[in-house]
Amino acid sequence: MSTSSLHQPRTSAAIAARRRNTHAMLQRVQDAITQLRRRKTPITYPAVARQASVSRTFLYENPDARTLLTAAISATAGQQQPTDAGNDASQEPSWQQRALNAETALKAVHTEIRTQRDRIATLMGQIRDTEQEWPAEASQRIATENTTLKQRNRQLAQNNRTLEERLQAARSNARFADRRIAQLEAQRLDHPPGQH
Repeated sequence: MSTSSLHQPRTSAAIAARRRNTHAMLQRVQDAITQLRRRKTPITYPAVARQASVSRTFLYENPDARTLLTAAISATAGQQQPTDAGNDASQEPSWQQRALNAETALKAVHTEIRTQRDRIATLMGQIRDTEQEWPAEASQRIATENTTLKQRNRQLAQNNRTLEERLQAARSNARFADRRIAQLEAQRLDHPPGQH
């Protein structure tokens, strides 16, 4: 039995599942177009993608989905073009709405800026109040104490290093003394007193 014949059932199952998935997505696209028409919402690629829970890439790349959308957009465009005057009237509110939205957003931004400026002014005042609570001589005294503590810290660190060096020297001397004692004891055992 060859390897290709083993993989044949899996490949067929994968292709069938992919076709079912594509068919379900196309059905959702058709349903989305129908719902958008009922609500009299403009049929666009983003609107259909949102409504059908599919990606825009699917709508652009799948030929059946593209055909459905093109037909729906053409049909909707044909219904919305009876006269130029009516078209202008339908677009005018959207521009007015956009202008009102922009104005509302601008007001919100200005309000936020004022709020942030007030907050900054309050915080700056608190900083100045804190600085004024400390008299000049107290600040000088704290700075002097800080310098003294730093010098004392450096002195203690130096003393610590010196003591460490002395400890290492003492340990070295102790090791040397232990070796010397061991040598002397070995000599004594080799040559007990009274034997010459």
